[in-house]
Amino acid sequence: MSGNESRVQAISQIVNRKLMPPKPPKRLEDMWATDVFSLSKMQESLPKSIFKSVKNTIQTGEKLDDSVADVVAVAMKDWAISKGALYYAHVFYPLTNSTAEKHDGFISVQSDGSVISEFAGKVLVQGEPDGSSFPNGGIRSTAAARGYTAWDVTSPAYVMETDNGMTLCIPTVFISWTGEALDKKTPLLRSIAAMNKAATRVLKLLGNNKVAPVNSSCGAEQEYFLVDANFANNRPDLLLAGRTLFGKPPAKGQQFDDHYFGAIPERVQVFMQEVEERMYRLGIPAKTRHNEVAPGQFEIAPFFEAANVASDHQQLTMTILRNTAKKHGFICLLHEKPFAGINGSGKHVNWSVGNATQGNLLDPGDTPHSNVQFLVFCGAVIRGVHKYGPLLRAVVATASNDHRLGANEAPPAIISVYLGSQLEDVFEQIRQGGVKDSQGKGIMNLGVDTLPTFVKDAGDRNRTSPFAFTGNRFEFRAVGSGQSVSGPLVAMNTILADSLDWIANKLEGDLAKGTELNAAIQNVLKEVMDEHGAVVFGGNGYSEEWHKMAVEERGLANLRTTADALPVLKEAYIEDLFKKTGVLTPVELESRFDVYAEQYLLAIEVEAKLVISIAKTIIYPAALRYLSDLSSTIAGLKEVGIELEKETAEKVATLVKSMMDNASKLSDALSNHDFASTEEHMQYASQTIRPLMDEVRKYADALEAEVADDLWPLPTYQEMLFVK
Repeated sequence: MSGNESRVQAISQIVNRKLMPPKPPKRLEDMWATDVFSLSKMQESLPKSIFKSVKNTIQTGEKLDDSVADVVAVAMKDWAISKGALYYAHVFYPLTNSTAEKHDGFISVQSDGSVISEFAGKVLVQGEPDGSSFPNGGIRSTAAARGYTAWDVTSPAYVMETDNGMTLCIPTVFISWTGEALDKKTPLLRSIAAMNKAATRVLKLLGNNKVAPVNSSCGAEQEYFLVDANFANNRPDLLLAGRTLFGKPPAKGQQFDDHYFGAIPERVQVFMQEVEERMYRLGIPAKTRHNEVAPGQFEIAPFFEAANVASDHQQLTMTILRNTAKKHGFICLLHEKPFAGINGSGKHVNWSVGNATQGNLLDPGDTPHSNVQFLVFCGAVIRGVHKYGPLLRAVVATASNDHRLGANEAPPAIISVYLGSQLEDVFEQIRQGGVKDSQGKGIMNLGVDTLPTFVKDAGDRNRTSPFAFTGNRFEFRAVGSGQSVSGPLVAMNTILADSLDWIANKLEGDLAKGTELNAAIQNVLKEVMDEHGAVVFGGNGYSEEWHKMAVEERGLANLRTTADALPVLKEAYIEDLFKKTGVLTPVELESRFDVYAEQYLLAIEVEAKLVISIAKTIIYPAALRYLSDLSSTIAGLKEVGIELEKETAEKVATLVKSMMDNASKLSDALSNHDFASTEEHMQYASQTIRPLMDEVRKYADALEAEVADDLWPLPTYQEMLFVK
């Protein structure tokens, strides 16, 4: 396929690679949560009163009794040591979408020089990693290094196995010495508390006397690419930026739709099985695996869990995917758009709310028109998404996700709500003054006696909607593959809390005037649809007509890039939302803007520098060698009377010059540091730097189509996507 030495060697190693043998199959029940210090393990190892106290905190959210920490710490240490752990780590989630941990040994040196294993309650509850190098968005000065981790008892501790041994991992929050949240877990826990408070208030107004704590749930579908490490290690762009900055599309991509849900390649399935075993041992309920749309792209999806635990498990899932891929000779790419011209990767976040007494509050049942509880909570979501749609766009805004959002493979950057024909009709009836019925489910008859008839849903799904109702939950489809789900969950919980409080105020006002409850509910839902129904859309979100209608007629925001979206975090109404719900202080919110803006600018700067470097030091020399060979051959043949056309040589020379000219322009553009504000800098990166990068790529990719294959220095799309 290729004469280039490094590429030929890579292909040879892949073709001759022996598959890692799959491990002997194990029963799910024998694997499940064996590496988790679960409630059942606590019950086995803790005194009854201590276990009852911890369980009560986990299930009801009540404050943890300080006196139990020492007992829990000893039991947790003994369990971890029995699994082979010598170290423990407070695991936390800084504002980088990554996972952080500091390892400490259980070792305690005694006065006689001997050692014992020790783990005190105060160490379990609180840690103090040096926080000076984590992004903080101006919350602290450079000299202020102290940060604290604090045990999150609601998310179970676990042991993490690597080739180097086992480590006890304790999920924690991460805060500054002055008390501000420096992480993604703290705001998530606050948002759950705010949503629970508002939801409880509404449920009691609806006549429920017994209301268990309300929590949000999350199931995040994780898409990813696998590329053989032999190829990836020869691609500086993949190694440093997570995506290919150059690459000519192969003759065959995804146009045949033959990869989607196709047979999983044997090597990939062995990898998947090890991923799933590790997930099961950590109590992560992996449920689905399949080929995705693009060649080399796959998906894994878990069962629903409580949002805080699901967020922790999602971070673990990304870690497991990356680490396990290395063992199987792959590199796992979680970038939203690692390959141009084919499907990108998202992380659809399925989100709902519910409790033990009222169940799933977003389950419409068979007769949604008469399900008052559902209508109220669904109406609250509609209001929240309309009022705070720009916030939902901002929390999925990254340099990498900009490549995906708005294309005909992912939701548009315009945030709208899809309800399905049944619910859309119900809420339209409410808008008109009263709901009487709802469309029923139909029967699907396939016309073959041996095939069963079955009940079909009352409405179809809409893959073009960024925020779609899918039966008993909403699916936020705009979240990026490499992102933490915490930010989107914080936003969804918070806007729901705000809307539920607004609904409660309206209901209390009407009821105080003597209005009957059902009439008060009708009034508030009609107001929701009158004021916020513009966000409901059931058509093609990719169409130009919708983009025009959404902005010009419905007043929805179309924030196309991160540079457009992130400044929303500085808007007064967003600051007020987080302040009144207690989820983020103004200082904490401002820090998020500063950190995410910096991450955006740094990502583009790294990519731009890579574009210049690869163009100048890798592609340019290869193109010159080909041009030299071509010119010498043409000249030599001319001497013996054979005339060859010069068009190819002239074309290559022109492409080389254009590529290098644009690389120089990009280099000059990168030297500009004179900006009046961060917002201006981001717009410059979006509107100037990125287009120049695309120009360099345009000519480089055209060169790939002309230069002899045996001289082309970079592994190609054809090789990376199809050689497994």
